[in-house]
Amino acid sequence: MLQKSCPDENRLTVLHLVQPVEGGVARVVTDLVAAQVRAGLRTVVACPPQGPLAAGASSAGARVCAWPAERAPGPRLGREVITAGRLIRGSAPDVIHAHSAKAGLAGRLAVRGRIPTVFQPHAWSFEALEGRAAELAVAWERFGARWSDRILCVSESELRAGQRAGVTARWSVIHNGIDLGRFRPAHEGSAASVRASLPLPEEIPVGVPLVVCVGRLSRQKGQDLLLHAWRRATVGGARLVLVGDGPYGEELRRSAPPGVLFTGASPDVRPWIQAADLLVLPSRWEGMALAPLEAMACGTPVLLTDVDGARESLPPGHLPHCLVPPEDPAALAAALTTLLSDPALRVELGRTAQSRTRSLFDVTETAGAVLRLYQELVGQSRPTTRKRTER
Repeated sequence: MLQKSCPDENRLTVLHLVQPVEGGVARVVTDLVAAQVRAGLRTVVACPPQGPLAAGASSAGARVCAWPAERAPGPRLGREVITAGRLIRGSAPDVIHAHSAKAGLAGRLAVRGRIPTVFQPHAWSFEALEGRAAELAVAWERFGARWSDRILCVSESELRAGQRAGVTARWSVIHNGIDLGRFRPAHEGSAASVRASLPLPEEIPVGVPLVVCVGRLSRQKGQDLLLHAWRRATVGGARLVLVGDGPYGEELRRSAPPGVLFTGASPDVRPWIQAADLLVLPSRWEGMALAPLEAMACGTPVLLTDVDGARESLPPGHLPHCLVPPEDPAALAAALTTLLSDPALRVELGRTAQSRTRSLFDVTETAGAVLRLYQELVGQSRPTTRKRTER
């Protein structure tokens, strides 16, 4: 557990360097920052000014600095590295925590081991790429590891993916956590009112199962696979809702079967999760997805693809029902058919998922583990350009 407010002279200053300003990474950083502020850390977030991350981090009590950075490497990388270096010098942090591939690239180039540095991939960039681009991403991660005091993975499977790629580093695994005060089941008897508050078409009768997919509309999250599976599944009148926005939005809308609802970006996904009879996330790759943890904490059963972090998220007894191979619409359709035809099974899966998630994935515990990692690295107080050792 994080301890409440340290004496001022002992306060750690941590700078979070982040490029994704929406989606799971932004929510993870916002929740982590809020917990760190409550614990008395001086917290600085450097990120692009657009999107919900800057506003969320500021509301949580962090100092926010504009770091104009594009999502992918490109001709502006040199200026992004220089700007990151200037922000780091101005913040004088004790620890730098770089989140995702772009911030990991720019931050480590800017600092090169002179300040204790934590790199958190939030899913490896090379898993999103193919051919020469993937080879270059792997080569960079192998090289950049020398400037990482620690590579922080959110699942053991994410760590193993890095090791299989030949990344040699000092590793830590700290699971994602969620705000259990926010993500909880609807009060008994109020689930119907939660559903009634949502912008659902009037022709959806009460009692019709609602399947929700929460995530950025992107290749990573696999909503195209879900739409293929939805056509093949026997859904018994169930309705599918895609909550989120992103670069694949228009393409997905054009290819969607009739009756699929697209909500766009939502500032608060909790009502959708609480109203859902099933949450589906058919990702192609992850580190440990946040939306399934949020759903399970609310007592909503989930159906996931077997990517990094999924098995560690689910209770062991859920694996036969709630886990399918990635990029397999037929298997996804079969699992949808099974779950939507068995309300009692969904209730039992939701109950056991809620119990396990609320006991293991508390963001306060996650933030406490991250703080202990910072304290360990600051205590070492040594350069990171050194001979690397494996875990």
